[in-house]
Amino acid sequence: MPKIFPVALLALVLAAAPLTPAVAKAPPQSDHVPGRYIVTLKDTAAADAAGVEAAVNAAVEQAATLGADVQHVYRYALQGYAASMSPSVAATLADDPRVSSVEPDRRVQATAQSVPTGVDRAEADKSPTAAIDGVDTRVNADVAVIDTGINPNHPDLNVHRAGGKNCWLPILPPSDWHGHGTHVAGTIGALDNGTGVVGTAPGVRLWPVQVLDPLGSGTTSAVICGIDYVTQHADEIEVANMSLGGAGTDDGNCGKSNNDAMHQAICNSVAKGVTYTVAAGNDHADAKNMIPAAYDEVITVSALADFDGKPGGLGRPTCRNDQDDTFADFSNYGSDVDLIAPGVCIRSTSNSGGYTTLSGTSMAAPHVAGGAALYRATHPGALPQSVKTALQGTGSLDWTWPSQDGDGTKERLLRLTSF
Repeated sequence: MPKIFPVALLALVLAAAPLTPAVAKAPPQSDHVPGRYIVTLKDTAAADAAGVEAAVNAAVEQAATLGADVQHVYRYALQGYAASMSPSVAATLADDPRVSSVEPDRRVQATAQSVPTGVDRAEADKSPTAAIDGVDTRVNADVAVIDTGINPNHPDLNVHRAGGKNCWLPILPPSDWHGHGTHVAGTIGALDNGTGVVGTAPGVRLWPVQVLDPLGSGTTSAVICGIDYVTQHADEIEVANMSLGGAGTDDGNCGKSNNDAMHQAICNSVAKGVTYTVAAGNDHADAKNMIPAAYDEVITVSALADFDGKPGGLGRPTCRNDQDDTFADFSNYGSDVDLIAPGVCIRSTSNSGGYTTLSGTSMAAPHVAGGAALYRATHPGALPQSVKTALQGTGSLDWTWPSQDGDGTKERLLRLTSF
């Protein structure tokens, strides 16, 4: 996966302290986007959509009168906006009684880096719902890929052409100019058509939500824009994959204690029924210091090094050196990790219309996204926590441990035989 920070695929810094005059005097962090802020409004007393619309519009108009240049407006996963403004305007807005928090916008990147045995090892080829047999029968589910976009013309992908959003550059369609999002999409749902590769949930409808630029980088505000779009379509989208991340922590209160707008947005989106799968990160460090990996509401996925699609540790390294059937030497670990899935030398769809091989927790997470889609296809209306429980409950411990795992817990390996 591309990388937001050094996550070897996607690092994204999202947790930010509320912007008060005292905070504004603190030394700026290197990941902050100069002059860019995310403003979160207090929940409006109005329960209907019209009341929310009026409250958000009034706040945006106020910001404009103060000289702010608004880029994104949030109405579904969050009430607020992102804008360019001076520190003095940001401080003024932070004192407004209608404002919950003002936080600096931050840079993000994709989490792929250590560049499909994974489908074999996850046993998706034995799933009755996936029904992988070379005949193009498609899984009836919708998955959003919050990433660099997706190549809409790749012959091995079922891209939902009527859906999708470009939060990086809204005047353009969410097409992939990088390749990370298209690779992730293929692992989730490449067609079972006898050519190329097959995904974990073949033929699933893929919604391209572009939040990263052609270099695999982006901002927190664009990521929240993507989450907001997914939440708007929560009646259609069952699963969203985020193979990206950045520095931050989970306050245990959906971001309300540390004014983490992205966490608040994800919590609200999960409450609408969307299951989020996210990359643990590629720094071989504790995932508790990476977000969204640290959030309890998502399914955080670490990476397994597997070169032959089988247990036993007999596979020989292919695209990179690592030990077969063990915890990948780059993968983050820790109590926030919910599952492990193949993430080394994964072959999938490329931006060129062909195929390529990449490594990283960015490649592991979409295996789980495909698994979540298989479950939702046969369990309509299942809540995200039920999806997580089901995936963990069927997981296998049949992989070599402790090897390079940095903690004392052996995560369950994604296993989709019964899905």
